[in-house]
Amino acid sequence: MPNIAPRAYSTADADNLTASGLHPVLARIYAARDIRDVRQLEHELAGLVPFRQLKNIEEMARLLADLIQAGKRLLIVADYDSDGATACAVAMRALREFGATVDYLVPNRFEYGYGLTPEIVQLAQTRKPDALITVDNGISSVAGVEQANRMGMQVLVTDHHLPGDELPDAACIVNPNQPGCKFPSKNLAGVGVIFYVMLALRAELRNRGAFAGKEEPNFGKLLDLVALGTVADVVKLDDNNRILVHQGLKRIRAGRACAGINALLKVAGRKSEKASTYDLGFVVGPRLNAAGRLDDMALGIECLLTDNEEQALAMAQQLDTLNRERREIEAGMQEQALAALEKIEVHENHSLSIYDTNWHQGVIGILASRLKDKYHRPVIAFARSNEDELKGSGRSIPGLHLRDALDLVAKRKPHLLQKFGGHAFAAGLTIHESHFEEFSMTFEEVAGSLLAPGDLEGLIECDGSLEISAMNLNLARALSEQVWGQGFPQPAFQETFAVESQRVVGEKHLRLKLGKADQLFDGILFFHSEPLPARINAVYRLDVNEYNGKQSLQLMVEHWEEAIEES
Repeated sequence: MPNIAPRAYSTADADNLTASGLHPVLARIYAARDIRDVRQLEHELAGLVPFRQLKNIEEMARLLADLIQAGKRLLIVADYDSDGATACAVAMRALREFGATVDYLVPNRFEYGYGLTPEIVQLAQTRKPDALITVDNGISSVAGVEQANRMGMQVLVTDHHLPGDELPDAACIVNPNQPGCKFPSKNLAGVGVIFYVMLALRAELRNRGAFAGKEEPNFGKLLDLVALGTVADVVKLDDNNRILVHQGLKRIRAGRACAGINALLKVAGRKSEKASTYDLGFVVGPRLNAAGRLDDMALGIECLLTDNEEQALAMAQQLDTLNRERREIEAGMQEQALAALEKIEVHENHSLSIYDTNWHQGVIGILASRLKDKYHRPVIAFARSNEDELKGSGRSIPGLHLRDALDLVAKRKPHLLQKFGGHAFAAGLTIHESHFEEFSMTFEEVAGSLLAPGDLEGLIECDGSLEISAMNLNLARALSEQVWGQGFPQPAFQETFAVESQRVVGEKHLRLKLGKADQLFDGILFFHSEPLPARINAVYRLDVNEYNGKQSLQLMVEHWEEAIEES
């Protein structure tokens, strides 16, 4: 049973926010998310960190402007996930508006793996580009950049991943996480980095008089793509990223998103005017990702690039079909993994490394995520990529920085990891199949040295209890207007309720009447049809329920335990 704990917050910060005009409950919520000043909650584009604070960005803008004005051929090399696809679409749309001769290449993950590898450079050479521009990859592509340099192709790297010990010898690198970069928002997604580069390029071309006598491009229209990639890549929604996501959602809700995003929402049965971060992360993102997981991300990129609504809808339907197939594959893999894990004492382990010869390489990341959530341990799932090679995808928990842990594995046993990279909570790696058991043991040793016993206990964080007077539709509406997501979690509260009535709806959900202090509240518990006890201790969210054009308050129960009467 997970522990339930209220988030800590500074009462001084909460008092300061209340004095600035915020409702005390909102002040407490925001203080628990490191908000100290109401200006941090503003979402205007003027509040974005200026692009000039990114190391090398003005040099990259000059290099790109030179290439465009000289009529050189540019080739974008993208990653095969939602961040890479949206970053590619942003770069393609912007560079085309600048008059560039530009095309893109996205590696098939099953043939070439991740990043600008020497093999990808060889493939790129068939397009005869003068310069390669990486988006959402490249910071670890030392060998690939070296190969491109030998073949006479200039390489411009835009990335956000953590660098290794050696940087590639590229003509220019823009990455907020590279050494010496003082950009305060280290959490930009790959799509955010290339968006900033395009802003810098526009400023450079403006200074060169490229827009004389004509209207310069308005890149506000790219923010729907930036929002999608940022949320789907699960980067922290810091002050800067919240502005990007808020503005992108604003465009989507106003019906001004690109045809592809509108189509992906439509095939999922979601309304664009009510789009939320949930829709970007759990509806649109997975359908876009399905192309890279099972087939070719070029389908997803083309869906984001077309302005033809019929073409976009046809491609969105293909992506939806792929996503259904992905779900079926994932369900089968999860069933196999759970059966295998029944044979070991999971809770004696600090980590889980799992592998099956039949698993699909494109779905192991999702499997690792599901098992991480179930067992609250770092998980690395492997699939065979060729005769003696395994590709691994890992997901981690607070308390263990996954990339740093893999770095420790590499230092202790240099022969184990062929390559690896990633973030605190997600990483990828390649090992020899014969090394799986040795890797599992070494990773377990590293995890054991880094994780305290308390790190392995499931924890549900909430925002404490609400006074009855605050449990109202106005507060629910106020909460619905904010951008919530990774690192800026949606508020949840804890109360003890009497279950006054309950009935099954849709065969698998419970519609509830919950009582507290002589008041009744409508509630819903999704994916649970068994009867609840008479009293429950619940973690819930305030939700605005709309029916027949009317809005009402609804409590969305996310976790419950039987409440024991105190004697």
